[in-house]
Amino acid sequence: MKNKFAFAGLFLAVGLISGLLLSLNLDIFSLGQCQAVKHGPAVVAGSSGIEGAIIDVAAGAGKAVVSISTERTEKIRRERRFYFQSPFGRPPFSDEDDFSRFFDDFFGAIPDRDFKQMGLGSGVIIDPQGYILTNEHVINGADKITVKLSDGRELKAVVKGKDIRSDLAVIKVEARNLPVATLGESDDLRIGQWVVAIGNPFGFALQNAEPTVTVGVVSALHRSLGKIGAFDRDYSDLIQTDAAINPGNSGGPLVNLKGEVVGINVAIFSTSGGYQGVGFAIPVNNAKKIITQLIAGKKILYGWLGVTIQDLNEDIAKYFGLAAKEGVLVSRVLQDSPAQKGGLKTGDVIKRFADQPVKNIKELLAAVSRSEVGSKAKVTVLREKKELVLEVQVGERPDNPDETEEESEISVAGWRGLEVAELKSEQAKGFRVEEEAGVLVVNVAPGSPAEEAGLIPGDVILEINRQPVNNPADYEKTIKDLKSDALVRTSRGYFLVKGEK
Repeated sequence: MKNKFAFAGLFLAVGLISGLLLSLNLDIFSLGQCQAVKHGPAVVAGSSGIEGAIIDVAAGAGKAVVSISTERTEKIRRERRFYFQSPFGRPPFSDEDDFSRFFDDFFGAIPDRDFKQMGLGSGVIIDPQGYILTNEHVINGADKITVKLSDGRELKAVVKGKDIRSDLAVIKVEARNLPVATLGESDDLRIGQWVVAIGNPFGFALQNAEPTVTVGVVSALHRSLGKIGAFDRDYSDLIQTDAAINPGNSGGPLVNLKGEVVGINVAIFSTSGGYQGVGFAIPVNNAKKIITQLIAGKKILYGWLGVTIQDLNEDIAKYFGLAAKEGVLVSRVLQDSPAQKGGLKTGDVIKRFADQPVKNIKELLAAVSRSEVGSKAKVTVLREKKELVLEVQVGERPDNPDETEEESEISVAGWRGLEVAELKSEQAKGFRVEEEAGVLVVNVAPGSPAEEAGLIPGDVILEINRQPVNNPADYEKTIKDLKSDALVRTSRGYFLVKGEK
C-alpha cells in the first residue's frame, strides 16, 4: 500500500514539475516571438507577442479597409413567344417573327427589362483625400460604386483609373482626413513570414462596417496562375498565403506584422468556390509602380515583342547544342510585330534581353513588360548554333492579342503515333485552332513517340526539322524516310519526337 502511495506521489510531483516547465517554456516562446517582431507604428504599447501584434494590426490597418458594393444594369430583351395550332392550317404569316411584329403593331412592343447585377469587394485607402486601391475586377463594368468606411459612413465612389492586365484600380470618394494604410515593401517578403489578410466582404450584406481579419504565413513567392478567363490579366508574380481569402475579400490588403500593406488580395485556389488554404495577392511593389498613373487616369502601357515562346526541356536543349536549359525558344513570330521587324525568327533561342540574361519565359515576359514602349533593346539569340545580337524596338502590347479561329479535311495516319488532318476540316472548330497553315493533330497513339514528346490532339504542326508543313502533302513529303529525331514546331511550340534507335 505504501508503495502505491509513494508511486502516486511521485507521479503527481512529475506532473507538477512538467506543468511548471511547460508554462515556463511557453513564456520563453512568447518572449522570443515578441523580440523577433519589429514593432512598427501600428503596434500599440502594452501588446506582446504575435497575438498582440495581430490585434494591433487589425485595429490600425483595419481602419483603412473599406467595403465596396457595385451595381451594374443590363437590359434584357423581353419577347413574346407564341405557341398555337391552327385548325385551318398555317396562319397568314411566314414565321413566328412576322406574327410577333403584327401583334406589336396593334398592342405595342414589350419593353426591355433592366436587370441589376450586384457585386461585393474590398479596398484599402491609400491617401487621406479619398483615393482607394482595389482590384480592377471588383469594379469592372460597374455603373454605380458605393464605399462603406470602417466608421459606417457610405459614400459614392468614382473610378479614377484602372488596368485590366495588373488587375488594379483606384477609385475615389469625396472625403477628407481619412485613415490611410502604409504601403510596405513586398520585395522584402520571406517564405514563412506572418501576414494578415484584411477585407470587408460583408460590410453591406451584414450591415457591419468592421473588417474581417485572417492570419497565416507567406506560403510561396512569385507564383503564376497564367491567363484566367477572357481578360488579359497577368497573374504571373503573386504572393501565395494560407491566410484565408474568401470571396468578397478581393481588393483588400495583405499586411505584415508592422501594419504595412505588402499585397492586394486577388484570388483563391479552390475546387469548391470556398477557401481551401491557398490564396494569392498582388505584390504591393507592382501596384506602387502604376498608382500615380492610375490616379491621373492614364492608360498603363506594357512592352510587347509579338512572339510565342516556350521554355526549353532537356531534349530540345540537347538538339540545339545547349549545355543547360537556359533560354527561351521562339516558336512563332507574329506578322508585322516588333520581333519580326527586328529580325527575330522562329527557332531562335533568346539568351539575353536588354543586356540581362534570360533563363525562362517568366524572366523574358517580365523584362519585356516593364520595358518602355518605343525604346530599343538588344536581343541576343542563338540561331543555327551561332550567336547573334539583334536590336528590337519594343512595341505597345495590344489590348487583345488573341487572334481569330480557322477551319478544315483529309486524314494522314501512322507516323510515330500521329494522325493528322488538313486544317480545313470541321474538326478544327472543335479544337479552336488559330493557324492559317499546317496540319491538325487529331489523334495521338498511347505510348507512341509522339505522346512521349508531349504532342496532343488539337496541336497544329507547322514545321518538321525546319521544313514548312502547310498541308498534308508537305507533311507526307517531310516525314518520308525520316528515321532520326524530329524537331516538330506546332501551334504550342517545339517538341522533339524521338526516331528509330
